[in-house]
Amino acid sequence: MIRPQPLQGFLDALIVTTERYVTDDKARPSLVRIYTALQTPAKISNVAGKRLPVCDKLEEATNPSIFQAPELLRLVEAFLILEPMLCWHKRSGDMLYASANMAEGHANAVIVGPGGVERRNDVRVGVSLLAPYVRYPDHNHPPDESYLVLSDGDFRQGDGDWFEPGIGGTLYNPSNIVHAMRSGNTPLLAFWLLWEGADHAGIPQHLRN
Repeated sequence: MIRPQPLQGFLDALIVTTERYVTDDKARPSLVRIYTALQTPAKISNVAGKRLPVCDKLEEATNPSIFQAPELLRLVEAFLILEPMLCWHKRSGDMLYASANMAEGHANAVIVGPGGVERRNDVRVGVSLLAPYVRYPDHNHPPDESYLVLSDGDFRQGDGDWFEPGIGGTLYNPSNIVHAMRSGNTPLLAFWLLWEGADHAGIPQHLRN
């Protein structure tokens, strides 16, 4: 099975970038499993991509002038080639502490995983976009999660303080930790990677990131 070049190009760029930027040793086991699994392509969706109105904010969030590091710029360029294939959707489920503008001010897309461009159950790779001044709800899930952040914006884990990873920053969410994010006066764009393979057998695959 051969991946479409836009998807393969994005995954190649994502792996190179996360290998360089993710520094938390606790993230390494799941990332290695993800990288290994992705060496074998899975079924490609035949569903056409679909945007939500908030996706108009992608132009601002991916402005080349934002990215000084060459690998980040290459990742964003690869993402923009892939983006027309994505099916963007709104989060469902609990909206604990979400801002009033959350419903129309955000979009998520699964790139690899259930409902993604590549359909598989062991790996989930996706992207989240928030319009300015949107607070995403508190949420948690069994698989641990690594974020690569491509914009300004704040994140929170458990009862800790809000912190800003910065452009090219990363964070690691241990299994089941409550976490959230919020944008400031610019859109927030971030990629997330989760291992949902054998370690999570029997856990529902419908994570609502």
